[in-house]
Amino acid sequence: MTDQATDTTAKATGPAETPSGGDVRLTGISKTYGSSTAVHPLDLTIPQGSFFALLGASGCGKTTTLRMIAGLEDPTSGTVLIGGQDVTALPPYKRPVNTVFQNYALFPHLDIYENVAFGLRRRGKKDVKKQVEDMLELVELGPLARRKPHQLSGGQQQRVAVARALINHPQVLLLDEPLGALDLKLRRQMQLELKRIQTEVGITFVHVTHDQEEAMTMADTIAVMNGGRIEQLGAPADLYENPATTFVANFLGQSNLIPAEVTGNSGDELLLSAGGTRLAVPRARCATDATKVHLGVRPEKITIAHSSTDVPEDRNRLVGTVVDSSFIGVSTQYTVRTGTGQDIAVFEQNMERDGRIVPGATVQVHWNPAHSFALDASQAIDAGTAEEDA
Repeated sequence: MTDQATDTTAKATGPAETPSGGDVRLTGISKTYGSSTAVHPLDLTIPQGSFFALLGASGCGKTTTLRMIAGLEDPTSGTVLIGGQDVTALPPYKRPVNTVFQNYALFPHLDIYENVAFGLRRRGKKDVKKQVEDMLELVELGPLARRKPHQLSGGQQQRVAVARALINHPQVLLLDEPLGALDLKLRRQMQLELKRIQTEVGITFVHVTHDQEEAMTMADTIAVMNGGRIEQLGAPADLYENPATTFVANFLGQSNLIPAEVTGNSGDELLLSAGGTRLAVPRARCATDATKVHLGVRPEKITIAHSSTDVPEDRNRLVGTVVDSSFIGVSTQYTVRTGTGQDIAVFEQNMERDGRIVPGATVQVHWNPAHSFALDASQAIDAGTAEEDA
């Protein structure tokens, strides 16, 4: 991780016809609380019409960043521009944004129709019927318009909160852990619902979450935050396949990180030595010029085979002993301890299982070198220590 955030322009995919005038642009934005820094100075551009996620563990600065966009926190330094307008000094109600919180904040004494209509009525609108009905139709709650919030499920309440925010036609909808209170099945359903709604209305969604699956399901672009800085920004598949740091490699899914040393090159590949075993990695997937590296490979990219199985010479291969296996339905998860004492995780699809691969068996784990990546070995392998977040 670098000491200063770089100029990070999100290349999110939004409607092609959407002009850039509605971008959210943060310039040198930071936030400190006494001697504690929640967000280090960062530059970030979120294109209009994109679904953008700020992803990170508790205390990484993502919520503070969202609250500075909303006007709920004053930045220590920097500026916030929305649609080309400097809103840094504007109070929340004067900004072209609306926020949906985890607790939804619905009015319990009002029915769903009146909850959604509230913002329009407060602004003095008289004829709200058509707008409210259209918005309830968008979130698929039209038949429930006259129910009270307590008569709805958590997912339905969440959709009411979204409808109430969208009916004011904000340029940006801010979502602060909006699915955190839902159970797993409903949360996955609502991920798809939110993505559908964003696609239909075409406005910018900025979503804060600690759930990497949630971010990858919904967002066009993800900014992975750690310690008040953006570690890496990009499309979900790019971040997963080509992590730039060990933090990203382990925060987005699980990675095996094998200590190795660069010994030479062969064509487009770098040759490595890991405990005396020769391995290879594409030069294009090496995120460092250092000689000592962590060779990374995702568990699902690895094949496990009995020690007697012939493995092609062009595969990366390690020999070890199975120390644990867990059957989880669609796959079996193995832990293999190599000769160097390092544990390698392997996720094998349950199609044709080899009954010889059991705890205690000597096995080979092998994979296509093209599925490897290499990171600077000076980076800590664990997730690091997050700084205080407000």
